[in-house]
Amino acid sequence: MDKWSELRTVYHVAKLGTVSKAAEALDMHRATVNRHIDMIESDIGGRVFIRHSRGYTLTELGQEVLQVAERTTEMLDNLTCRVNGANALIDGEVLLTLVPQMSVLVVDGVAQFRAQNPKCRVTIHGTYDLVKLEYGEAHVALRAGPKPDYPDYVVRHFKDLRFSLYGHDSYFRRHGAAAGSEDLDRHMFVLPPRDLTYIPFQGWIDNNVRQDQIAVIANSPPFHFQAVQKGIGLGFLPDFEVENDPAFNAVLTNKNDWYIPLWLVTHVDVHRTDKIQSFLQALTDQDNH
Repeated sequence: MDKWSELRTVYHVAKLGTVSKAAEALDMHRATVNRHIDMIESDIGGRVFIRHSRGYTLTELGQEVLQVAERTTEMLDNLTCRVNGANALIDGEVLLTLVPQMSVLVVDGVAQFRAQNPKCRVTIHGTYDLVKLEYGEAHVALRAGPKPDYPDYVVRHFKDLRFSLYGHDSYFRRHGAAAGSEDLDRHMFVLPPRDLTYIPFQGWIDNNVRQDQIAVIANSPPFHFQAVQKGIGLGFLPDFEVENDPAFNAVLTNKNDWYIPLWLVTHVDVHRTDKIQSFLQALTDQDNH
């Protein structure tokens, strides 16, 4: 299917919500927008949008088409930036906001960006608050959990934050080793509260941990790390956080669904600037170097 223009049209209708807004943004007639949608739907053999009185909503198939359109748009934008800005000097500041303990995940990318753009300062703001990108509180946000769906945000998958159940040598010296899942009914646990919005291993906890096995409940990830390190109990920790410390031992290694997706989020008004594109590319490329 050779439909670059039609994919671009679908992208704008999905982001803006109506044919009229998309037509205005693309400087084309409404009939042309509708024709592009019809051509895409005819080619793939299914509905991309649900039409209703308030505008257009993506179908499940449309969500897949949108992912293709987003990748296509990004690649074309990146190419344009490289061609037009190859000799441009990037300066000023990039402000990145993230949960504090995730800062280690972007160090290599920040180092790469700084090497390429020595005149541009990177400011990293660690916070648990969701800053408002539309108010300019940050240029880029690294967010965890379900994919953000704010209409003016551009969202790119960064990586998956994977978890395993760990114990520390300080715990095993007092309580003995845990020999897999069949040997956990005599051990204690450090757990998050059940009402947190997104805990990928909550189902396992419900099925395998009794109330009398819970030593501590805390909603602070840094406390979880320290509590497991102090030997209070077994706990779920991100693999990256302990992978270089041999005193932490995985009792149950990461299951397929024990992960939280991480997203790089920008506002549409700044997303296509050379500075932000260069910064996003450095973060995305860091694991490939």
